[in-house]
Amino acid sequence: MSAVATFHVLKWRSIVGMVSALAFDRLRYRRVVGLRFLRVLGTGKGSSTAPGTQFGRTALFCLFADESSADQFVARLSRRRGTREMWHVKLRGAGGHGSWRGTNIPQLLGGIESSPSDTTPLAIITRADVRARSWQTFARAARVVDDELHRSDGLLAVIGIGEAPILRLGTFSLWQNVGAMSGFAHRQPEHEQVVRRTRSERWYGEEMFARFAPYWSAGTWDGRDPLRDIVSQGNNIP
Repeated sequence: MSAVATFHVLKWRSIVGMVSALAFDRLRYRRVVGLRFLRVLGTGKGSSTAPGTQFGRTALFCLFADESSADQFVARLSRRRGTREMWHVKLRGAGGHGSWRGTNIPQLLGGIESSPSDTTPLAIITRADVRARSWQTFARAARVVDDELHRSDGLLAVIGIGEAPILRLGTFSLWQNVGAMSGFAHRQPEHEQVVRRTRSERWYGEEMFARFAPYWSAGTWDGRDPLRDIVSQGNNIP
């Protein structure tokens, strides 16, 4: 069986729940059967990908050895007390490059050799360890790119994510198809310029760009499931 990734967005009834999750979820879930990789994440404000913090909300990214382990975890997480909203998605690898704290996620998932279909949705995770000397430049550029991102056709949903309020940041985004994502990545002038600068000026100590094929979702994210009617629905969470 191939590895399966999951991503989860959790809204908490109180700041206490959020703080507890950020502080202790790595310990809480470290012995979950089949779990190969876990990141407990804070989130940006609303749908903004610029630096910022949304209080009362967290996210999780997980990598499991097999489908059964992923299903068991989703079922366990869905019973978590103290939340007022939760959204889950299961993901198959679809290529990419780079690493996350030394772990090559695209390689572990065995990314799909061929390009994803232009008729199926696509999920993207970008993340980077921003060098301290580049932080202010990065933060200014991120706000400009965020404006372009939200004007892009085919964007279904996006959230800023981070292992820390500064320096270790990323994004999780959902797109209608690979064409929509490519349109933003390669035909938005500010974004293209920023990508060139990140390389020439060496903004990052480590970075990752990973593509995924979402194939199952459950729950709601800001009152809706952005993949409703697009992938299999988990109305009855296992």
